[in-house]
Amino acid sequence: MLPKNRKPKQDEIDTCSHYLDREIELIHPEILVPLGRYATTYVFKKYGLSLPSKQEFYTVYGMLFLSGDRKIFPLQHPAAVCHNASLKDVLVKNYHKLNILSKDCKWHPTCPMKRYYEQGRLDKKWIERYCKGDWERCIRYQMEEDGREHFDWMLPDGSIDEKLHKQ
Repeated sequence: MLPKNRKPKQDEIDTCSHYLDREIELIHPEILVPLGRYATTYVFKKYGLSLPSKQEFYTVYGMLFLSGDRKIFPLQHPAAVCHNASLKDVLVKNYHKLNILSKDCKWHPTCPMKRYYEQGRLDKKWIERYCKGDWERCIRYQMEEDGREHFDWMLPDGSIDEKLHKQ
């Protein structure tokens, strides 16, 4: 935290961003996890992602974004709880998601999405976003866990891809 909880100045962001860029270059992290609005804004701009308005900015926290081969998972800065204790449950939930993102979906080895991707019939983004990403949000995963039937050609977001069915 900065002294007196002040916002970072643009020249401070510019100076520190060079170090962050170099770290990313050296480490090649599987997932980038910017903490807070300023880090998230920088990372989104760096990787060409659209930023929501200031009023809607909170909606990016806890969501997985893809930019090329980069996964970006913005989280609230932990200090946010110091300013607003009601955020604690949301922060805990979003930070828990890091564990989810660290392992593949247990259904991935037998999931038709894997087969479709390997056959070149499904874009890699589906695999990265769900099977090797936030698989808890996958409708297919949720239905499997509940024992509910679903079509093999149903995509992870619950939409139906008739092209997969017809081929």
